[in-house]
Amino acid sequence: MTTTNTLLVAVSDIFFYTKIRDAFRPQGYTLERLRNTDDWMSQMGDQPPKAIIANMNDDRLDVPEWLRQVKANARTQDIPILAFANHEEITTWKLAKDLGITKIVSRNEFSARTLALLEELIPSPTS
Repeated sequence: MTTTNTLLVAVSDIFFYTKIRDAFRPQGYTLERLRNTDDWMSQMGDQPPKAIIANMNDDRLDVPEWLRQVKANARTQDIPILAFANHEEITTWKLAKDLGITKIVSRNEFSARTLALLEELIPSPTS
């Protein structure tokens, strides 16, 4: 990652990732897709991403455990995190709040308001 407009995306579902990419690329963001939580620090390079987008229900990536690592690391703990989860999973929502996630929304809201939700956390790179 070499740009301050990079977003680290923790979503293993390729179709959902494509939707996210299509929402953010035209706005000047570069996306780095998290493929493996073991090497996430190397994916950040010298500069942390502008924000992290995470699917709290992504079992392939164990996102909650990975976000614990993000929040425990002095270099990454202040990165804004936009997470989404199934709306009926109350324990996941509580966990996100306990982890210090900046904003968590339902998967449906995330799908409907993808760009707007991120811009509530950080200004657009084209602003």
